Amino acid sequence: MLVRLQIRNFAIVDQIEADLQPGMTVLTGETGAGKSILVDALGLVLGERGGAQLVRSGAKRAEFSAEFDVSALSHVRGWLEEQALEDEDECLVRRVINADGRSRAFINGNAVPLQQLKTLGDMLVDIHGQRFHQSLGRRPVQRDLLDHFGDLLPQREQTEAGYEAWSTLRDQLQRLQMSEADRVSRLDLLTFQLQELETMDVHDGEIAVLQAERQRLANSGRLAEGVVGALNRLSDNDIGNANNLLAEAARTIEGLIEYDTQLGAVAELLEGSGIQLAEAIDALRRYGAALDMDPQRRDWVEERLAAMQAVARKHRVSIEDLPAQLEKLRAEHDDLSHAEERGKELQQQVRSAEQHYRKSAGALSAGRRKSAKVFAAAVTDAMAGLGMPGGKFSIAIATLSEDDARPWGIDDIEFQICANPGQAMLPLSRVASGGELSRMSLAIQAVGSDGSAIPTMVFDEVDSGIGGGVAEMVGRRLCELGERRQVLSVTHLPQVASLADQHFRISKVTDGKTTRTGLHALNKEERIEEIARMLGGVQITQKTLEHAAEMLAHAPKKRA
Repeated sequence: MLVRLQIRNFAIVDQIEADLQPGMTVLTGETGAGKSILVDALGLVLGERGGAQLVRSGAKRAEFSAEFDVSALSHVRGWLEEQALEDEDECLVRRVINADGRSRAFINGNAVPLQQLKTLGDMLVDIHGQRFHQSLGRRPVQRDLLDHFGDLLPQREQTEAGYEAWSTLRDQLQRLQMSEADRVSRLDLLTFQLQELETMDVHDGEIAVLQAERQRLANSGRLAEGVVGALNRLSDNDIGNANNLLAEAARTIEGLIEYDTQLGAVAELLEGSGIQLAEAIDALRRYGAALDMDPQRRDWVEERLAAMQAVARKHRVSIEDLPAQLEKLRAEHDDLSHAEERGKELQQQVRSAEQHYRKSAGALSAGRRKSAKVFAAAVTDAMAGLGMPGGKFSIAIATLSEDDARPWGIDDIEFQICANPGQAMLPLSRVASGGELSRMSLAIQAVGSDGSAIPTMVFDEVDSGIGGGVAEMVGRRLCELGERRQVLSVTHLPQVASLADQHFRISKVTDGKTTRTGLHALNKEERIEEIARMLGGVQITQKTLEHAAEMLAHAPKKRA
């Protein structure tokens, strides 16, 4: 679970620290106070993308850190161990976004790529944003929810891979089956291109060798001058060269050994240095003798590289990719030259790939239909507990035509709802009531997360559009979720806030020049005042305070 969240210099946040508890936690505050900023910050610390515009004005960087207790999360601890990022039962994730837009991520003090941080974040926190119910009517979202609920995502990935392989082979066969005139024309072009590349005869590694030789030839004068100068200093000068000086030093030390044998080790080192110096002098003489200063060779190298570059531009590849381009064109030329034989082979491969795809898609479809019944029944039960008694939820799955197969499978999936008894089932996208959509969103999210191993769920004002008794039912449902995992809910409903185990108030303060958002954990008396504010608005009467106190007093019974 999430134990602590720290935010610095983010948007209108100067500094916020929050120690969090198990169960259900709510965040409340005036409209515009920045309640959703904490949700955004949590998303950033867990790998969501963000830029320089998120850094508080005048600050050098925005910093986010979140501490998690992973003692009960064996799969998370296992992942951390695999990545060599473990730190016993704790996990500290940190994100820094600089004012220039650069970003760094850390797990337990180790710098990691952003994608690795996001992978961990997806195992720790499930964030349900304000716009979830708006996207709930889209078919791709519905398909993803069903596949997630049924643990079918690995099967879908396998189906997508099968579709990709099938599509690739179909494209190859289609190119091979082009008209005879087009095939002959393409063969002529390929023959010319192959002849040009084969005449050029570029070998793997040749370009690097030629480029090194060009640099050596272009600087041959400087190299020769440098070699002569080095040899003069090492041995060729009559006096004061390194060879003579080293020999004199060695003779001096050898004459002193009879007075102190400890100098024997120094004499051995000098002897070794002399041998290495002699080898270096010999190597320099050989290098100087072999140094090529032929201007004709230099011109040839330049012409060879320029010709390669011209051919590479014609084929729109880099000069280093010319050998690979030659092999690619040879393969295509061979296919077109043996179009009939290759066509038969490709047709068989296409049929085999299609059979593999359809087998995988069929298994995925069967899994979806089985999961759809369980998912629909669970959501229907949840609807009754959210003020929609008699309502029904179903998932219609139609089989696409053979010509309309898709990477995700052969199913057309549609969520349907009947909000009241006696009404016909309608697509969820045609539900007009915002309150119904919000409740459906919560029901689907709650059910969809039942089989999830993610320990912390965040709901960002998903209870918008509802009130009264239904709001209390939503609060109870969130409490039920809080019994199995940690729940954080940004809410404007006093019925929901009164049922929480922990309550934070977010407030915005301004001095006319700067604006800051603050976070405060409320005690019992402060909770009464905050819930009274949510109930009564600007003017809070004694009756409103009494009503708020009564709501808090009855909360344990409602949770039970």
